Amino acid sequence: MSGTSHDGLDAALVNINPLKNNRLKIKLIHHIHIPYDAALRNRIHNAFNGTTEQICRLNFELGEVFSQGVLSIIKESNVSYKEIDCVSSHGQTIYHIPPSETTTGCTLQIGESSIIAQRTGIPVISDFRTADMAVGGQGAPLVPMADYILFGKKDKTSAVLNIGGMANVTIVSDTIDKIIAFDTGPGNSLIDEVIRLYSNGEILFDNNGEIAQKGKPEKQLLDTLLSNQYFKKSPPKSTGRELFGLDYAKEILLNNIPIEDIICTLTHLTAITIVDAISPYNPDEIIVTGGGVYNSYLIELMTNGFREKGIKSINKITKYGIPPEAKEAVSFAVLGYLTLNHMTGNVPSATGANKSVILGKFTFP
Repeated sequence: MSGTSHDGLDAALVNINPLKNNRLKIKLIHHIHIPYDAALRNRIHNAFNGTTEQICRLNFELGEVFSQGVLSIIKESNVSYKEIDCVSSHGQTIYHIPPSETTTGCTLQIGESSIIAQRTGIPVISDFRTADMAVGGQGAPLVPMADYILFGKKDKTSAVLNIGGMANVTIVSDTIDKIIAFDTGPGNSLIDEVIRLYSNGEILFDNNGEIAQKGKPEKQLLDTLLSNQYFKKSPPKSTGRELFGLDYAKEILLNNIPIEDIICTLTHLTAITIVDAISPYNPDEIIVTGGGVYNSYLIELMTNGFREKGIKSINKITKYGIPPEAKEAVSFAVLGYLTLNHMTGNVPSATGANKSVILGKFTFP
């Protein structure tokens, strides 16, 4: 998994076995995070608005990077290659356009699967989003099926919140057809982009919210940001850097406001939109994962917001034995297992698809 934050590769080695009643026993054996160096991060960042040649070359380069991730985790785990049934690769999202009333959706994830298959000698399942979009879905979020398998509990509602470049949530109840999932809006994306632009690439993110804590939210800017039509849409909905990315960050920086106040305002934006999006479902528990868990200021704002709404149980995913940075990789391992066993992996109530479909494409070595 390489997310919209494009800070590195997360690989998870997962053992999955079937149980009764269509449930699965899922065990995370090992997880590694491979940080991208600055040059690769810049190439990925440039590809978001890049030329055809840039994207073409990066597709093969990331195939090599992902291959090394597979080889590294197998070596560190001391398992035999013969024990690995498949590699499940989400890839790096370069562009994602949800369907609208007038246009069909489309999406592009790169990280050449043929490279991974040839370097590792293991079959690869990749390109998960397109099958859902082919039947009218948003192609996102795709983790609800994994969230249901991992966190579904009888007579309990949980909100599984992932704060990455975008923030997305799955409202999990005891039956799959009741699942609701959607992107709440920006997670770290606008904060990261503004800091990157302001510092000319010398600072890539707000470490632990330290910059934001030095400022104060600017009400007029915050009100303007909150008026974005995306926040008024009802699920199913998804978004990405096409909306909450570089161009938006450039507009925000045009405001004559101290950088600390801008970053503070953007952190409040993420917290407020998450709380406003999830609170109406009144979950019994909120399970937080993704890189945003390491921004203590963001977590503090969000936690206070939920508690004001009467929601008290807010836990990091480590409570369930899964590191925050491993959760998305584990989720796509689950989706890969479903595909390998000819089982559907999308949740139409979450993506808006007109039917359940088997996700992904096979590449054999």
